Amino acid sequence: MSHDVAAEYERYLARFEAELGAVELGAFAKYKGRLIKKMDLEEFRGTWGTYHELASHFLESRDRGDTINDTIVKLLRQHAAELLLAPLI
Repeated sequence: MSHDVAAEYERYLARFEAELGAVELGAFAKYKGRLIKKMDLEEFRGTWGTYHELASHFLESRDRGDTINDTIVKLLRQHAAELLLAPLI
């Protein structure tokens, strides 16, 4: 993974605090109609990696003009919400 996960995690924590206030690690909060768990670093690392892997495949498929699978779109949106990121789509 080419990103500095620790730095991304710090940005995630800042986004979480700004969007949802003070929430304990492991606790849940409502975000844009979804129940979102405040992840620890290891949970974040897994979700971050999965999100970027899916996003990479999605963008490559889109650039080739492939038909986009609805499941991929749903997963991208789910992981973007969990990471408190703006969705790609």
